[in-house]
Amino acid sequence: MAHRVLIVDDDINICQLLNIYLSKDGFSTEICHNGKDALNTLKREKFDIVLLDIMMPEMDGIETLTELRRSSKVPVILVSAKGEPMDKISGLDIGADDYVTKPFEPQELISRMKSILRRSAEPVARGLESKAEAPDITIGPLMVSLREYVVLRDGIKLDMAPKEIEILHHLITNPKRVHSRDQLFHHLWPKGIKEKKANTRTVDVHLKRIREKIGEHEKWKIETVWGVGYKFIIFD
Repeated sequence: MAHRVLIVDDDINICQLLNIYLSKDGFSTEICHNGKDALNTLKREKFDIVLLDIMMPEMDGIETLTELRRSSKVPVILVSAKGEPMDKISGLDIGADDYVTKPFEPQELISRMKSILRRSAEPVARGLESKAEAPDITIGPLMVSLREYVVLRDGIKLDMAPKEIEILHHLITNPKRVHSRDQLFHHLWPKGIKEKKANTRTVDVHLKRIREKIGEHEKWKIETVWGVGYKFIIFD
């Protein structure tokens, strides 16, 4: 069965170009020209992946993705003319799975899409189970679930982005092991942005937010290994 792709872009020419290439590659496509229409379409229909422009009228791509991530984990690739590292970091921070800068090579974009679609069906790092089957992890008052993409502390749901939850889960399932920034970045964004400075900054931003949200406790600690990366320590 063909993968369904929602193309969201106010540029009609780009939409037509993507539709041609994706259709030739066996994808089924639908097009929206603004964020509001895209969100309404995603509420009614199921898609396997979304190609989302950032600069659009009515509701831009950042607002659209922020709203979408409140209720959906559908893979999203941001497609934008804004190509600075911090633009890419901001997009990844709010839940994008990848970021492609315009002008782009259609075949490269399709390759990235296929990679993301493959990853969504791959097992997690430790074990043969899929993310949907990964066991919940409980440490003291902290509970992390990849099945539900939720983190609870003392039974209260923490406001955490999907990538923050994935990083936390990865660290906890590999306790006391030092993870370099590059290792963490490429584990979560295998086809993501390439600038080393941006990679480092992305991981640091996520870890800072994770620490702020889960807080400190006698049962755990996220330790910075200066010049290397991070490790999660569980106290007996």
